[in-house]
Amino acid sequence: MIRLGVVGYGSRISGVIKSCLREVEPDIRVAGIVDPDEDGVRSRLAECDQKDVVFYKDLKSMISKAKLDALAIGTRCHLHASYAIEAAGYDLPLYLEKPVAVSMEQAIALERAFEKSKCEVVVSFPLRVSPLCSLAHEYIEKKTIGSPEHIQAVNYVNYGTVYFDTAAYRDFKTMQGLFLQKATHDFDYMSYLMGSNIVRVAAMHTRGRVFGGKKKKGLVCSKCKEVDTCLESPQNRKRNGSGGTLFDHLCVFSRDCGTPETGMNEDSSSALIEFASGVHGVYTQVFYSRRDAATRGATISGYNGTIKFDWYKNELKFVRHHAPFTDTVKAGEGMSHFGGDSELAYDFINVIHGKGKSRTSIWLGIQSVYACLAAKESAETGCFVNVRQIGAL
Repeated sequence: MIRLGVVGYGSRISGVIKSCLREVEPDIRVAGIVDPDEDGVRSRLAECDQKDVVFYKDLKSMISKAKLDALAIGTRCHLHASYAIEAAGYDLPLYLEKPVAVSMEQAIALERAFEKSKCEVVVSFPLRVSPLCSLAHEYIEKKTIGSPEHIQAVNYVNYGTVYFDTAAYRDFKTMQGLFLQKATHDFDYMSYLMGSNIVRVAAMHTRGRVFGGKKKKGLVCSKCKEVDTCLESPQNRKRNGSGGTLFDHLCVFSRDCGTPETGMNEDSSSALIEFASGVHGVYTQVFYSRRDAATRGATISGYNGTIKFDWYKNELKFVRHHAPFTDTVKAGEGMSHFGGDSELAYDFINVIHGKGKSRTSIWLGIQSVYACLAAKESAETGCFVNVRQIGAL
């Protein structure tokens, strides 16, 4: 039996344990938890964990008493780094949610902490290891398109209202914007496919034009006089099939969403990216898309061909530039994070049993944060920003 300790037992890490880790290793038990909300945690715990789980006041106490085989960190984003830094000293296999840090100070401290650590980390980067991305990488490695000379990646998010109608996600002080929250996935897989780190970024963001506004603080749909006409009310979301929570929720047009001056999540953002290899790419993420407008994936071009894949379509196309042939490959349906979560679960269980290495190391997590922080700085200053590289301490 694997004894797992969890710091921050939220809905995301709960889903990973129940739906992914237990599919790979049914005999895994949550033996210890560090989380102040015991009632909320118990409502999410599987029945097999309810009886024997012990709650601890801090990570140190859990490590000393719980006899753990592995750790998982699923706290709010701004706490990932501090707990991971402490975990680096315990040398237990660690599953760490992204982003691994939300500031340059945190990221540098995290890099220092893991310089001499034996802690093997699986960072939650499921896109990199998803079947479609792996297939695209296989095509590129076989030189089917020649050398990759350009990448265009997009993320039109059809559930983007969650970043404005959920208190935890719209709290800019802990989130620090959607480059860190969302693009950390995409910058990582873009670097993976291009075989090269991101070294320079020029970015822009648009804030406060779609979401946010002047509605009073604390406003929820059930207390709003415009509930019958507002497109974001639960009944209109349900009627229009536009997605998002269908229950009473916080107003996406309220002052609680923040302002461009005080800080808020962006409606959309884009980045022009330079890789260490000398080639460049572009990335765009949009958070007010709905329904079938959803798309996430990339187009990678070389002299000999183009590869294009979309996770929502579960499809990859390979176009030969100099022959009249195009291949289309379909992937399986209904996989969590497009199949990447299952791959990470296999990696983590194998790391625990000493049978394999992580494909999403702490170094990839930190490097992605450095790229995201550069994009955030560029969007705020209007300047090109060089990306800090691992090993620059």
